[in-house]
Amino acid sequence: MTVNDAVAKRIYKLLEKYDMTKYRLEQKSGIYHGAMNRILSGQNKTVTLTTLYKLANGFDITIFEFLDDDLFRSKDIELD
Repeated sequence: MTVNDAVAKRIYKLLEKYDMTKYRLEQKSGIYHGAMNRILSGQNKTVTLTTLYKLANGFDITIFEFLDDDLFRSKDIELD
């Protein structure tokens, strides 16, 4: 699993947890529709720290809360 895959899975988990639509997250985070689709579909190969901050802000949580998931504790995450 790549870092982007983990981020995409975390987004889906949080969308469900907060009963939020992808469109609403795009509005609140300031991430464009196309960029969000590339992240969620796995087309994006890298996710910047700025994007992570925007996503966290879109969910009204801290970046630490966004990253506080077993997905990011895995030793199997590909860093290439």
